[in-house]
Amino acid sequence: MSDHNDYSSNRFDEPAEAGTRRTRFSIIWLIPVIAVAIAGWLAWRSYIDRGPEITVTFDTASGLTAGQTQVKNKAVTLGTVQDIDLTPDMRRVIVHIRMNADASNILTDRTRFWVVRPRINGASITGLETLLSGAYIAIDPGESGGRYQTSFTGLETAPGVRSDQPGSTFMLVTPTLGSIGEGAPVFFRDVSVGEVLGHTMPPGGEGPILVQVFVKSPYDHYLRTDTRFWNVSGVQVGFGAGGLKVQLTSLQALFSGGVAFGLPERRRAVDAPRAPANSVFRLYASQSDADNARYHQRQKIATYLDNSVKGLAPGAQVAMYGIPVGSVTGVKLDINQKEASARVRVDMEIEPERVFDEQHLQDLSKYDGLLAGLVAHGMRASVESASFLTGESMIGLQFVKNAKPVFLTYEDGIPIVPSQPGGFDGIMASAATTMDKVAAMPLTQIGEHLNDLLAHTDKRIDSPEVKQSLTALRDSLRHMSTLTQHADEGMKPLMKRLPEMSAALQGTLQNAQTVLASYGGDTDFHRDLEGMVVQLGEAARSIRFLTDYLNRHPSALITGRHS
Repeated sequence: MSDHNDYSSNRFDEPAEAGTRRTRFSIIWLIPVIAVAIAGWLAWRSYIDRGPEITVTFDTASGLTAGQTQVKNKAVTLGTVQDIDLTPDMRRVIVHIRMNADASNILTDRTRFWVVRPRINGASITGLETLLSGAYIAIDPGESGGRYQTSFTGLETAPGVRSDQPGSTFMLVTPTLGSIGEGAPVFFRDVSVGEVLGHTMPPGGEGPILVQVFVKSPYDHYLRTDTRFWNVSGVQVGFGAGGLKVQLTSLQALFSGGVAFGLPERRRAVDAPRAPANSVFRLYASQSDADNARYHQRQKIATYLDNSVKGLAPGAQVAMYGIPVGSVTGVKLDINQKEASARVRVDMEIEPERVFDEQHLQDLSKYDGLLAGLVAHGMRASVESASFLTGESMIGLQFVKNAKPVFLTYEDGIPIVPSQPGGFDGIMASAATTMDKVAAMPLTQIGEHLNDLLAHTDKRIDSPEVKQSLTALRDSLRHMSTLTQHADEGMKPLMKRLPEMSAALQGTLQNAQTVLASYGGDTDFHRDLEGMVVQLGEAARSIRFLTDYLNRHPSALITGRHS
């Protein structure tokens, strides 16, 4: 029993020797290793791609959200808004933007930023795509060569011209801006070729306004140094020879205004050179004013009017036979205190280029002589109505028939053209003159004489002598008609025999010529016979003429031959 116990105690007291197992690599360990590698690569890549942080100042942060609003150029994301703060004075907002690394080279002092939102400007609507995607900040890199910077002042509206858009900018000067606004279109032959970038008021508010416009390429090549611009804003309404005329360039020009330019008239042998960028042009109020600007030569004349000049103002037209030849430059009341009289002085400028060609324009030294000749032939100045609807008036140079001869006079070197009432005033003046002549006639005495004459005439007509005379005249006419009828009947046999008598005389004449030919020599018988033949010929002609006349005028036997 003891052995068995000993054996049992030894068996449980001594531990058995355990076998060792080798450690193996598990694939699960690759997952954290790969995750750490990817995180390191992303951190390294983020650090490499991380661009500079810039700040852009705007008036408002409407539509901008930190961590979401992006900076884009041509729909490509170049940065993201990180934070938005207010300036210390609480008037503006500072937007902190983290730009991409590849956008660092475009951050210069020529770079421009603006917020793209839904915007209505005149007749144009922009930024509609942001209604769903939200607002974003647009960037224009500007021209190359700028200085690097990270602080910018954003634009409140999109610039009219991008740095990558080909074209040229030009300057327009105008006394009044009208309805032209920023973004207004620029037209060439009714095609939109550019837009208005903005305007600059003169210092102190005095002087012309400077308007900056942009014309796209290749339309900017059409501009010459003598190109003219005019305002096409709104609706132009006028009355012409064809009636009411309404002109509307486009709906956009109706709401936001517009500017147009055209090719100048080629009147010279050499065209004007091309206008370089930033050239300055004058902006005219209308196309007609721009067309009139091509006339450069001016000749001053004046006239004095003694009738009403209602509706006549500076700028009114001066026409000859309805063709414009100049314009009115001044209308002034002239009062003569010594004579206690008044009249109106109208100053005008005649444009010879409207009438003469280039050959005659080279020598205008004979202008005064030509004007004096026109005045001597009856040319007079008068006020005429330009439009009955608007009440506008103009000066008409017309030639008056049987005008009193006058000479061309001068005042301070300016020719004074004589005047004459014209238009409705001229008609009224002529009517007044006629009425004065009628009033000067002794109408009362003429009426009394007519009454006496009519009374005596009635008595004479009712007298027995007049009645007897009328009865005798009626009987005489009746007898004359009867006599003419008998004469026609008695002339018929004679008219029938006249051709026979004419034929007999013609035969006798031929026989006499035959006999005359048989007797030659210079004898008395021969000469007598020759004279008889001549008399027979004349008698035959007389009978033939008489026959023809009586055939046409049978009553000539009684009434005689009519001279």
